Amino acid sequence: MSSAKNAAIVSLVLIGFACAAALPANVTAVAPQPAQSRTTQRIDLAERFAAGKLRAVNRVVTKLPGTPGGVHVSEKADVGLVWIEGSEFGEGTIEIDVRGRDVPQASFVGIAFHGKDDRTYESVYLRPFNFRTADATRRQHAVQYMAPPEYDWPRLREKFPEEFENPVDASVAPTDWVPLRLAVKDQKIQIYVGAVKSPTLDVRKLGTLDRGMIGLWTGNNSDGDFANLRVTAMK
Repeated sequence: MSSAKNAAIVSLVLIGFACAAALPANVTAVAPQPAQSRTTQRIDLAERFAAGKLRAVNRVVTKLPGTPGGVHVSEKADVGLVWIEGSEFGEGTIEIDVRGRDVPQASFVGIAFHGKDDRTYESVYLRPFNFRTADATRRQHAVQYMAPPEYDWPRLREKFPEEFENPVDASVAPTDWVPLRLAVKDQKIQIYVGAVKSPTLDVRKLGTLDRGMIGLWTGNNSDGDFANLRVTAMK
């Protein structure tokens, strides 16, 4: 090896020792950590139903014929929930395909998350009968975020009009399967309805819940179809 190469190697070693010595006595050099990986969990609702892992509240769940992995949630007065036993979600994304009906005041379908119990949770849901109505006010109320019991939709509409509701893209049909995606990060909720690239609704998070159960959600006098649930957790 040439004397020039030897000199260069010695210089690099000396620089390394000098950098280490420059650190305070109570500081240790830390190797960079790899980025945390995010894994998407695909939840087959029909399999969970068959295994007795769906807990229905004020509803009846059945397998959905012709839709692998899908379930139907029955119609009944008042809110209905179907909790996915063993689920827990904090931050990240939840994606699901939902299908409702174009029947005024009889189709409310969505997802519940950060569930603490049957009354305390957060929810994002659709009103398909408002998607393409000629009434501009009703169109504004096509997608809703809420956090009952403190921030149920009547209070939000009264105290914060139009802040927690929005219309959906004109391409979204009221009786089709609709991709619904929500992204939760820090104190923000972003909701995407249909094949859109920008949020359909972008709101501040309400309440103090930061993690909890995931469930299917249907509103008063509403049934609904659900399939293709995917959960990507950030923490």
